[in-house]
Amino acid sequence: MVDTPPEGTPHTFEPVTGPVVRPRRLRTTPALRRMVAEVAVEPRQLVLPLFVREGISEPRPISSMPGVFQHTRSSLVAAAAEAAELGLGGVMLFGIPEVKDAVGSGAIDPSGILNLAINDVVAEVGDGLTVMSDLCLDEFTDHGHCGLLTPDGRIDNDKTLGAYAEMALAQADAGVDMVGPSGMMDGQVGVIRAALDAVQHTDVSILAYSAKYASAFYGPFREAVDSSLVGDRRTYQQDPANALEGVREALLDVAQGADLVMVKPALAYLDVLRRVRDAVDVPVAAYNISGEYAMVEAAAANGWIDREAAILETLTSIRRAGADVILTYWASEAARLLRR
Repeated sequence: MVDTPPEGTPHTFEPVTGPVVRPRRLRTTPALRRMVAEVAVEPRQLVLPLFVREGISEPRPISSMPGVFQHTRSSLVAAAAEAAELGLGGVMLFGIPEVKDAVGSGAIDPSGILNLAINDVVAEVGDGLTVMSDLCLDEFTDHGHCGLLTPDGRIDNDKTLGAYAEMALAQADAGVDMVGPSGMMDGQVGVIRAALDAVQHTDVSILAYSAKYASAFYGPFREAVDSSLVGDRRTYQQDPANALEGVREALLDVAQGADLVMVKPALAYLDVLRRVRDAVDVPVAAYNISGEYAMVEAAAANGWIDREAAILETLTSIRRAGADVILTYWASEAARLLRR
């Protein structure tokens, strides 16, 4: 039987010997926490994706992505100028044509909306911003796939490579600094590099969408580009179960001449991002995609999370996992937050 002191008797404790190692010392003040931070997000590491739509007179809101718009050519230029003023690393341009066809001919037309937009933005920002462009057919095809189709509806990988080469040349002629082949066709980086070099566009760099997964988080983006897709892209985008495959694709793209490689999406694939960063000797980008953006915005709109803190925490997590460059719809806002 254990003796217990009478009620009201004060408890006595042996003196506590404090720890010698106190990690909390380095968290004591904001200045100290800032000084020892292992990674930081800087505006120069952020790229703003921008959508430009043919045939509209005013920017058009994207309902599933609050604060993001389909731009007119003039409002696109204004958004790019703001991005340059904020010190962002670049913009990634996506074009939405009025007319689509089976072969995505608007992607190659010098007067197509994306090529005109490239020219507009380059004329506005000059060397103040890296002007990047999506190099894929999906926004321009009436079937919504990223490649040309065989008569029985399958993707014809090698014919698609020829179309990508033509698209790269059109974008380079428009003045783009960096092309972003995102269609996940085998051999796309090598074909694009050879096509650019053959006509002395040797300074145009390639951001390869190397580890691009068939993700459930692309939904809002499909609204943003008015996607015509029926079915899915699982025969060319990667299986979410596979990490080693993402590393393999990145290594293949580096061998073919990629200047940067990308992991997309970011948040559900931070482990892949870390593996790719450890495997390659070129800069690594990650795309903080539309569904990731929409989830935070929806939670914040309901008062469930602190929106600004969640934005910065999200971007920090992507940097911590190994991204040198982050494509994010919050890029301009994050740059303003980081200035505080």
